Amino acid sequence: MSEKLRVGITQGDSNGVGYEVIIKTLADVRLLDFCIPVVYGATKVLSYYRKLLNADPINYNSISIAGEFNPKQVNVVNCISDDLRVEPGKSTLEAAQEALRALQTAVGDLKRGKIDVLVTAPFNKQTIHGTGFSFPGHTEYLAQTFNGKDCIMLFISDVLRVGVITGHIPLADVSKNLSKECIIRKLEILNASLQRDFGVHKPRIAVLGLNPHASDGGLLGKEEDDIIIPAIMEAEKQGILAFGPYASDGFFGAAAFKRFDAVMAMYHDQGLVPFKAISFNTGVNYTAGLPIVRTSPAHGVGYDIVKDCTASPDSLRAAIYAACDIWRHRKEYDRTTANPLPPVDFDALPSID
Repeated sequence: MSEKLRVGITQGDSNGVGYEVIIKTLADVRLLDFCIPVVYGATKVLSYYRKLLNADPINYNSISIAGEFNPKQVNVVNCISDDLRVEPGKSTLEAAQEALRALQTAVGDLKRGKIDVLVTAPFNKQTIHGTGFSFPGHTEYLAQTFNGKDCIMLFISDVLRVGVITGHIPLADVSKNLSKECIIRKLEILNASLQRDFGVHKPRIAVLGLNPHASDGGLLGKEEDDIIIPAIMEAEKQGILAFGPYASDGFFGAAAFKRFDAVMAMYHDQGLVPFKAISFNTGVNYTAGLPIVRTSPAHGVGYDIVKDCTASPDSLRAAIYAACDIWRHRKEYDRTTANPLPPVDFDALPSID
Protein backbone atom coordinates (compact mmCIF):
# COMPACT_ATOMS: atom_id res chain seq x y z
CA MET A 1 0.00 0.00 0.00
CA SER A 2 1.32 3.47 -0.88
CA GLU A 3 2.09 5.88 1.92
CA LYS A 4 -0.78 7.85 3.41
CA LEU A 5 -0.39 11.54 2.68
CA ARG A 6 -1.00 14.14 5.36
CA VAL A 7 -3.62 16.44 3.87
CA GLY A 8 -3.95 19.85 5.53
CA ILE A 9 -7.48 21.28 5.19
CA THR A 10 -8.11 24.87 6.24
CA GLN A 11 -11.51 25.77 7.69
CA GLY A 12 -12.03 28.86 5.52
CA ASP A 13 -14.73 31.28 6.66
CA SER A 14 -16.42 29.73 9.71
CA ASN A 15 -19.70 31.44 8.77
CA GLY A 16 -19.76 29.87 5.32
CA VAL A 17 -20.14 26.32 4.04
CA GLY A 18 -16.54 25.33 4.82
CA TYR A 19 -17.27 23.26 7.91
CA GLU A 20 -20.36 21.75 6.32
CA VAL A 21 -18.50 20.36 3.32
CA ILE A 22 -15.58 19.30 5.51
CA ILE A 23 -17.88 17.32 7.82
CA LYS A 24 -19.78 15.75 4.94
CA THR A 25 -16.52 14.81 3.20
CA LEU A 26 -14.83 13.36 6.28
CA ALA A 27 -17.94 11.41 7.26
CA ASP A 28 -16.85 8.85 4.66
CA VAL A 29 -14.30 6.81 6.60
CA ARG A 30 -12.91 5.36 3.37
CA LEU A 31 -10.95 8.61 3.05
CA LEU A 32 -8.76 7.39 5.90
CA ASP A 33 -7.59 4.48 3.75
CA PHE A 34 -5.36 6.67 1.61
CA CYS A 35 -4.71 9.90 3.53
CA ILE A 36 -4.47 11.47 6.98
CA PRO A 37 -6.87 14.45 7.08
CA VAL A 38 -5.63 17.38 9.16
CA VAL A 39 -8.24 20.11 9.66
CA TYR A 40 -6.97 23.54 10.69
CA GLY A 41 -9.70 25.19 12.74
CA ALA A 42 -11.40 24.31 16.02
CA THR A 43 -13.19 21.27 17.41
CA LYS A 44 -15.65 23.70 19.01
CA VAL A 45 -16.78 25.01 15.62
CA LEU A 46 -16.71 21.52 14.13
CA SER A 47 -19.07 20.31 16.86
CA TYR A 48 -21.36 23.30 16.31
CA TYR A 49 -21.83 22.49 12.63
CA ARG A 50 -22.11 18.77 13.24
CA LYS A 51 -25.11 19.47 15.48
CA LEU A 52 -26.53 21.95 12.98
CA LEU A 53 -26.30 19.28 10.28
CA ASN A 54 -27.60 16.61 12.64
CA ALA A 55 -24.68 14.52 11.39
CA ASP A 56 -23.23 11.43 12.99
CA PRO A 57 -20.24 12.03 15.30
CA ILE A 58 -16.83 12.13 13.64
CA ASN A 59 -14.03 10.17 15.26
CA TYR A 60 -11.38 12.87 15.49
CA ASN A 61 -8.08 13.47 17.24
CA SER A 62 -7.91 16.95 18.78
CA ILE A 63 -4.38 18.39 18.88
CA SER A 64 -2.77 21.76 19.42
CA ILE A 65 0.27 21.37 17.15
CA ALA A 66 0.90 19.45 13.96
CA GLY A 67 2.81 16.20 14.18
CA GLU A 68 0.71 14.45 16.81
CA PHE A 69 -1.41 12.85 14.10
CA ASN A 70 -3.41 9.69 14.47
CA PRO A 71 -3.32 7.98 11.05
CA LYS A 72 -6.65 6.25 11.73
CA GLN A 73 -8.62 9.38 12.63
CA VAL A 74 -9.48 12.83 11.41
CA ASN A 75 -7.03 15.21 13.07
CA VAL A 76 -8.09 18.71 14.11
CA VAL A 77 -5.39 21.28 14.83
CA ASN A 78 -6.99 23.77 17.22
CA CYS A 79 -5.40 26.97 16.00
CA ILE A 80 -8.13 29.62 16.16
CA SER A 81 -9.55 31.62 19.03
CA ASP A 82 -11.80 29.81 21.50
CA ASP A 83 -13.88 32.98 21.65
CA LEU A 84 -14.84 32.89 17.98
CA ARG A 85 -18.54 33.56 17.56
CA VAL A 86 -20.13 31.45 14.85
CA GLU A 87 -22.78 33.32 12.86
CA PRO A 88 -23.80 31.21 9.85
CA GLY A 89 -24.46 33.25 6.74
CA LYS A 90 -22.88 36.47 8.02
CA SER A 91 -19.74 38.19 6.81
CA THR A 92 -17.77 39.25 9.89
CA LEU A 93 -14.27 40.54 10.45
CA GLU A 94 -13.80 38.09 13.31
CA ALA A 95 -14.48 35.11 11.04
CA ALA A 96 -12.10 36.54 8.44
CA GLN A 97 -9.34 36.93 11.03
CA GLU A 98 -9.67 33.32 12.12
CA ALA A 99 -9.81 32.09 8.51
CA LEU A 100 -6.50 33.84 7.93
CA ARG A 101 -5.06 32.41 11.16
CA ALA A 102 -5.99 28.89 10.08
CA LEU A 103 -4.44 29.44 6.65
CA GLN A 104 -1.20 30.86 8.08
CA THR A 105 -0.88 27.98 10.54
CA ALA A 106 -1.39 25.38 7.81
CA VAL A 107 1.09 27.13 5.50
CA GLY A 108 3.65 27.19 8.28
CA ASP A 109 3.23 23.46 8.81
CA LEU A 110 3.49 22.84 5.07
CA LYS A 111 6.78 24.73 5.00
CA ARG A 112 8.09 22.64 7.89
CA GLY A 113 7.07 19.37 6.28
CA LYS A 114 4.41 18.57 8.89
CA ILE A 115 1.82 18.09 6.14
CA ASP A 116 2.30 17.02 2.53
CA VAL A 117 -0.39 18.93 0.62
CA LEU A 118 -2.79 21.79 1.28
CA VAL A 119 -6.53 22.00 0.59
CA THR A 120 -8.13 25.37 1.33
CA ALA A 121 -11.80 25.95 2.09
CA PRO A 122 -13.09 29.32 0.78
CA PHE A 123 -12.95 32.61 2.63
CA ASN A 124 -14.64 35.93 1.84
CA LYS A 125 -12.15 37.89 -0.28
CA GLN A 126 -13.75 41.22 0.49
CA THR A 127 -13.96 40.81 4.26
CA ILE A 128 -10.51 39.31 4.68
CA HIS A 129 -8.94 42.47 3.30
CA GLY A 130 -10.08 44.14 6.52
CA THR A 131 -7.56 41.97 8.39
CA GLY A 132 -4.62 43.48 6.51
CA PHE A 133 -4.53 40.62 4.00
CA SER A 134 -3.41 42.48 0.88
CA PHE A 135 -3.76 39.74 -1.73
CA PRO A 136 -6.66 39.21 -4.15
CA GLY A 137 -6.99 35.59 -3.00
CA HIS A 138 -5.29 32.37 -1.93
CA THR A 139 -3.41 32.03 -5.23
CA GLU A 140 -1.53 35.31 -4.97
CA TYR A 141 -0.80 34.83 -1.25
CA LEU A 142 0.66 31.37 -1.81
CA ALA A 143 2.64 32.54 -4.83
CA GLN A 144 4.45 35.12 -2.71
CA THR A 145 4.79 32.85 0.31
CA PHE A 146 6.45 30.08 -1.69
CA ASN A 147 8.40 32.35 -4.06
CA GLY A 148 6.28 31.27 -7.00
CA LYS A 149 6.71 34.35 -9.16
CA ASP A 150 4.92 32.65 -12.02
CA CYS A 151 1.90 30.48 -11.34
CA ILE A 152 -1.57 30.10 -12.77
CA MET A 153 -5.03 29.31 -11.52
CA LEU A 154 -5.86 26.00 -13.13
CA PHE A 155 -9.38 24.65 -12.75
CA ILE A 156 -9.63 20.91 -13.20
CA SER A 157 -12.28 18.21 -13.40
CA ASP A 158 -12.63 14.79 -14.98
CA VAL A 159 -13.57 16.35 -18.32
CA LEU A 160 -11.90 19.75 -18.48
CA ARG A 161 -8.85 21.76 -17.41
CA VAL A 162 -8.89 25.54 -17.76
CA GLY A 163 -6.06 27.95 -16.93
CA VAL A 164 -6.19 31.74 -17.02
CA ILE A 165 -3.58 34.25 -18.20
CA THR A 166 -4.90 37.07 -16.01
CA GLY A 167 -6.53 36.24 -12.69
CA HIS A 168 -8.19 38.43 -10.10
CA ILE A 169 -8.02 41.78 -11.86
CA PRO A 170 -10.74 44.11 -13.18
CA LEU A 171 -12.00 43.31 -16.66
CA ALA A 172 -11.00 46.82 -17.77
CA ASP A 173 -7.36 45.96 -17.02
CA VAL A 174 -7.17 42.64 -18.87
CA SER A 175 -5.98 43.91 -22.25
CA LYS A 176 -3.14 46.02 -20.86
CA ASN A 177 -1.96 43.08 -18.76
CA LEU A 178 -1.61 40.83 -21.80
CA SER A 179 1.71 40.53 -23.56
CA LYS A 180 3.40 38.01 -25.79
CA GLU A 181 5.94 37.26 -23.08
CA CYS A 182 3.28 36.77 -20.41
CA ILE A 183 1.26 34.34 -22.53
CA ILE A 184 4.37 32.33 -23.44
CA ARG A 185 5.39 32.07 -19.81
CA LYS A 186 1.91 30.94 -18.74
CA LEU A 187 1.87 28.35 -21.52
CA GLU A 188 5.25 27.08 -20.32
CA ILE A 189 3.89 26.71 -16.78
CA LEU A 190 0.74 24.97 -17.97
CA ASN A 191 2.66 22.64 -20.26
CA ALA A 192 5.10 21.69 -17.49
CA SER A 193 2.26 21.17 -15.01
CA LEU A 194 0.34 18.90 -17.37
CA GLN A 195 3.46 16.77 -17.75
CA ARG A 196 4.65 16.68 -14.13
CA ASP A 197 1.40 17.02 -12.19
CA PHE A 198 -1.01 15.12 -14.42
CA GLY A 199 1.16 12.66 -16.33
CA VAL A 200 0.32 13.97 -19.81
CA HIS A 201 3.31 13.19 -22.04
CA LYS A 202 2.61 15.54 -24.96
CA PRO A 203 -0.05 18.02 -23.82
CA ARG A 204 -2.31 19.66 -26.37
CA ILE A 205 -3.31 23.16 -25.25
CA ALA A 206 -6.11 25.23 -26.78
CA VAL A 207 -5.63 29.00 -26.51
CA LEU A 208 -8.69 31.25 -26.51
CA GLY A 209 -8.86 34.66 -28.14
CA LEU A 210 -9.64 37.80 -26.19
CA ASN A 211 -12.20 39.52 -28.40
CA PRO A 212 -15.58 38.28 -29.71
CA HIS A 213 -15.08 35.74 -32.51
CA ALA A 214 -11.32 35.91 -31.76
CA SER A 215 -11.49 39.41 -33.35
CA ASP A 216 -12.75 38.22 -36.79
CA GLY A 217 -9.38 38.77 -38.39
CA GLY A 218 -8.73 42.05 -36.65
CA LEU A 219 -12.14 43.64 -37.16
CA LEU A 220 -13.02 43.47 -33.45
CA GLY A 221 -9.63 44.08 -31.86
CA LYS A 222 -5.90 43.77 -32.42
CA GLU A 223 -4.82 41.63 -29.45
CA GLU A 224 -5.11 38.37 -31.38
CA ASP A 225 -2.88 39.49 -34.27
CA ASP A 226 -0.46 41.55 -32.19
CA ILE A 227 -0.08 39.43 -29.05
CA ILE A 228 -1.84 36.07 -28.90
CA ILE A 229 -0.93 34.58 -32.29
CA PRO A 230 2.77 35.57 -32.02
CA ALA A 231 2.81 33.99 -28.54
CA ILE A 232 1.33 30.75 -29.86
CA MET A 233 3.86 30.65 -32.69
CA GLU A 234 6.76 31.19 -30.30
CA ALA A 235 5.45 28.53 -27.93
CA GLU A 236 5.29 26.08 -30.84
CA LYS A 237 8.96 26.76 -31.55
CA GLN A 238 9.68 25.71 -27.96
CA GLY A 239 7.93 22.39 -28.53
CA ILE A 240 4.66 23.33 -26.82
CA LEU A 241 1.62 22.01 -28.67
CA ALA A 242 -0.48 25.17 -28.50
CA PHE A 243 -3.38 25.82 -30.88
CA GLY A 244 -5.66 28.77 -31.52
CA PRO A 245 -6.77 31.37 -30.87
CA TYR A 246 -10.31 30.05 -30.63
CA ALA A 247 -13.49 32.05 -30.12
CA SER A 248 -14.67 31.10 -26.63
CA ASP A 249 -18.40 30.80 -27.38
CA GLY A 250 -18.07 28.45 -30.32
CA PHE A 251 -15.22 26.53 -28.72
CA PHE A 252 -17.21 25.56 -25.65
CA GLY A 253 -20.55 25.43 -27.44
CA ALA A 254 -19.23 22.77 -29.80
CA ALA A 255 -17.44 20.92 -26.95
CA ALA A 256 -14.14 21.36 -28.78
CA PHE A 257 -12.39 21.27 -25.39
CA LYS A 258 -12.72 17.48 -25.48
CA ARG A 259 -9.94 17.37 -28.09
CA PHE A 260 -7.41 19.05 -25.81
CA ASP A 261 -5.65 18.33 -22.53
CA ALA A 262 -6.18 21.89 -21.29
CA VAL A 263 -7.54 25.28 -22.29
CA MET A 264 -5.86 28.63 -21.69
CA ALA A 265 -8.27 31.53 -21.27
CA MET A 266 -7.27 35.18 -21.40
CA TYR A 267 -9.20 36.28 -18.32
CA HIS A 268 -11.02 34.89 -15.29
CA ASP A 269 -14.67 34.71 -16.37
CA GLN A 270 -13.87 33.68 -19.93
CA GLY A 271 -12.58 30.39 -18.58
CA LEU A 272 -14.49 30.06 -15.33
CA VAL A 273 -18.04 30.58 -16.62
CA PRO A 274 -17.94 27.58 -18.98
CA PHE A 275 -15.89 25.53 -16.53
CA LYS A 276 -18.38 25.97 -13.71
CA ALA A 277 -21.30 25.39 -16.07
CA ILE A 278 -19.77 22.05 -16.99
CA SER A 279 -18.08 20.96 -13.74
CA PHE A 280 -19.40 23.08 -10.87
CA ASN A 281 -20.06 20.30 -8.35
CA THR A 282 -16.82 18.42 -8.99
CA GLY A 283 -14.51 21.23 -10.10
CA VAL A 284 -11.22 21.90 -8.33
CA ASN A 285 -9.04 25.01 -8.23
CA TYR A 286 -5.35 24.07 -8.46
CA THR A 287 -2.45 26.52 -8.23
CA ALA A 288 -0.05 25.32 -10.94
CA GLY A 289 3.58 26.39 -10.92
CA LEU A 290 4.20 26.33 -7.16
CA PRO A 291 6.75 24.07 -5.45
CA ILE A 292 3.95 22.83 -3.18
CA VAL A 293 0.60 21.22 -3.98
CA ARG A 294 -2.49 23.29 -3.16
CA THR A 295 -6.06 22.69 -4.26
CA SER A 296 -9.45 24.03 -3.22
CA PRO A 297 -13.09 23.47 -4.08
CA ALA A 298 -14.24 25.58 -7.03
CA HIS A 299 -16.98 27.34 -5.08
CA GLY A 300 -17.22 30.26 -2.67
CA VAL A 301 -18.29 30.73 0.94
CA GLY A 302 -21.98 30.11 0.17
CA TYR A 303 -23.46 32.40 2.82
CA ASP A 304 -26.86 32.10 1.13
CA ILE A 305 -27.14 28.34 1.61
CA VAL A 306 -25.23 27.65 4.81
CA LYS A 307 -28.35 27.60 6.99
CA ASP A 308 -30.08 25.22 4.56
CA CYS A 309 -27.36 22.59 5.06
CA THR A 310 -27.56 21.74 1.36
CA ALA A 311 -23.95 22.38 0.28
CA SER A 312 -22.44 19.57 -1.77
CA PRO A 313 -19.17 18.09 -0.53
CA ASP A 314 -18.25 16.78 -3.98
CA SER A 315 -15.91 19.64 -4.89
CA LEU A 316 -13.96 19.46 -1.61
CA ARG A 317 -13.74 15.69 -1.88
CA ALA A 318 -12.44 16.06 -5.42
CA ALA A 319 -9.91 18.66 -4.21
CA ILE A 320 -8.54 16.19 -1.65
CA TYR A 321 -8.26 13.41 -4.23
CA ALA A 322 -6.67 15.78 -6.74
CA ALA A 323 -4.06 17.02 -4.25
CA CYS A 324 -3.01 13.45 -3.47
CA ASP A 325 -2.97 12.43 -7.14
CA ILE A 326 -0.87 15.45 -8.13
CA TRP A 327 1.61 14.83 -5.30
CA ARG A 328 2.08 11.23 -6.44
CA HIS A 329 2.33 12.22 -10.12
CA ARG A 330 5.10 14.66 -9.18
CA LYS A 331 7.02 12.04 -7.23
CA GLU A 332 6.81 9.56 -10.10
CA TYR A 333 7.75 12.18 -12.70
CA ASP A 334 10.73 13.35 -10.65
CA ARG A 335 11.86 9.75 -10.13
CA THR A 336 11.70 8.80 -13.81
CA THR A 337 13.38 12.00 -15.02
CA ALA A 338 16.08 12.27 -12.33
CA ASN A 339 18.92 10.73 -14.39
CA PRO A 340 18.20 11.22 -18.09
CA LEU A 341 20.57 9.73 -20.63
CA PRO A 342 22.94 12.29 -22.17
CA PRO A 343 22.17 13.34 -25.75
CA VAL A 344 23.99 11.35 -28.40
CA ASP A 345 26.22 13.11 -30.92
CA PHE A 346 25.68 10.80 -33.87
CA ASP A 347 28.29 12.62 -35.96
CA ALA A 348 30.92 11.66 -33.39
CA LEU A 349 30.10 7.95 -33.46
CA PRO A 350 32.67 5.73 -35.21
CA SER A 351 31.76 4.40 -38.61
CA ILE A 352 30.69 0.75 -38.83
CA ASP A 353 31.66 0.44 -42.48
